[in-house]
Amino acid sequence: MSDKERREQEEMQLQWIQLKKDFPSGIAGETTKEKMMRKIKENPLVPMGCVATVAALTFGLYSFRRGERRMAQFMMRTRIVAQGFTVVALMVGVMMTTLKK
Repeated sequence: MSDKERREQEEMQLQWIQLKKDFPSGIAGETTKEKMMRKIKENPLVPMGCVATVAALTFGLYSFRRGERRMAQFMMRTRIVAQGFTVVALMVGVMMTTLKK
């Protein structure tokens, strides 16, 4: 490796170090919590769908354990609907974000 190539490589490494100093935690210094809150505000339907899915799954498993087969079956079907809602909400959010840009 020539001296010139070595200097270019060192400069590239220094540029990466400087870039990491400029953006310590994400873009423009946004923390993970701030990013999560921003995303929830942009598309609140996704977390609502996730909560509905978890609730239906939990109650369905609880009903199954208690031997309430009808309720367990109903809650598993409800879970499928909640999952579908969440996927649709994600797709709509992605399309809206794309159209904004």
